[in-house]
Amino acid sequence: MQSRVPGSRPNQTNAYPDTFERPLMNYLKDKVVIITGASSGIGAASARRLAKDGARVVLAALDADALDEVVAEITSSGGIAASKVTDVTEPEQFASLVAFANDTFGPVDVLVNNAGLMLFSYWKDMALDQWNKMIDVNLRGYLHGIAAVLPSMLERRSGCILHMDSVAGLRVGDAGGVYGATKFFIRGITESLRKEVAVSHGIQVAMISPGVIDTGWPDKLDEGKAKDVAQDLATGAISPEAVANAVAFALNQPPEVSINDLIVAPTAQGW
Repeated sequence: MQSRVPGSRPNQTNAYPDTFERPLMNYLKDKVVIITGASSGIGAASARRLAKDGARVVLAALDADALDEVVAEITSSGGIAASKVTDVTEPEQFASLVAFANDTFGPVDVLVNNAGLMLFSYWKDMALDQWNKMIDVNLRGYLHGIAAVLPSMLERRSGCILHMDSVAGLRVGDAGGVYGATKFFIRGITESLRKEVAVSHGIQVAMISPGVIDTGWPDKLDEGKAKDVAQDLATGAISPEAVANAVAFALNQPPEVSINDLIVAPTAQGW
């Protein structure tokens, strides 16, 4: 019996049957995954997708009611999920989150550092409060996550840390100076972490850099020119589910494969 290669003539024999006929492995099944910023947007979409793939997901965010809604949605669909209200800017709370995951499902296999703030302002606005909030969440939050999960991963010589970055970590946009700087920071620590723990301990370190995603983030900005820029930028944004699919792809890899960086953006954005 002959096999068809996509695009081949009907009588052309498939010389690589293993490539086309081998079922894909599910490396996510039963993995314990923490996702921060999981009450909405990319985090919630990723939690739904990973639970669908068989992962045991632990959702973290500040909005308890929203977390409960996402967990209920996942469990009603047959997935496994739990949540814990967590302020990622507090290292003790992140450590408590990891302990909760361990007690509930077992040692953490995957951390998705996703919680972040995208606040636009010009330098002349002197928006110190906004700048400091982004530094606390986008920088310190990621560092606290690494510190909370890495010791166990190093001891077990396995695990994966995935950082949600941004195309702003490659090119700074108008009114996005501080936000872009935090994303450049994430890119830097991700590369450094990968070089230190991947070769020596087999820990996968991945990164996804979304473009403009429809998460309602412009609505959180104060009225003014910076908000106008953000609203214009958000035109044509794609859904959080598009990024969630990329998260699932990056995490559903064998231990010897690491997806170092994926850019997921609207076609019209030009990335």
